[in-house]
Amino acid sequence: MRALWLTVFFLVFIWSGIKPHDYYTWLLEVAPAVIGIVILALTEKSFPLTPLLYFLILLHCIVLMIGGHYTYAEVPFFEGLFGAERNNYDKVGHFMQGFVPAMIAREICIRKQVFNAHASTLWRDFFIVCFCLAFSALYELIEWWVALLSGTGADAFLGTQGYVWDTQSDMLLALIGAICALLTLRKIHNTQLKYII
Repeated sequence: MRALWLTVFFLVFIWSGIKPHDYYTWLLEVAPAVIGIVILALTEKSFPLTPLLYFLILLHCIVLMIGGHYTYAEVPFFEGLFGAERNNYDKVGHFMQGFVPAMIAREICIRKQVFNAHASTLWRDFFIVCFCLAFSALYELIEWWVALLSGTGADAFLGTQGYVWDTQSDMLLALIGAICALLTLRKIHNTQLKYII
């Protein structure tokens, strides 16, 4: 399973780095995937994750690397999809930015017993959703800081495409992603956690 995961990751990573739209944007977009694989490598023995989580992290990395290759504003299949005036691939990325971290936070909270036995599942889920929304807001601030530091070169990284509510809709999609993950994956995640805890 590990070999397949790494093979898929590096094949997509290599494809992503071959003649991307521009290398600066590519570097900015794939950096979280690279940081993620380093963290997974460092924690593999001390804190191995559930298969579900490894799959979701790989999926999120693929979304990032596709966005890095084309830029989020120019991913071919999403150009004018459903009659939209803008390319909405970045919205997929921001949905995943809530969906995957929600499951990561859930696994850490349960396995590290962040909440005591008397705390309800609703409180834990509330905390996880808040964490994901805060993480999304932090990412929006990082995008803004990169834009300020690098000037117009960050337009492709920001991917606003002239949409005045881009930042707010990005955070909303991360929020929706987090809630969807907690509602849809709870059962399978609990089953896999039994074999790790």
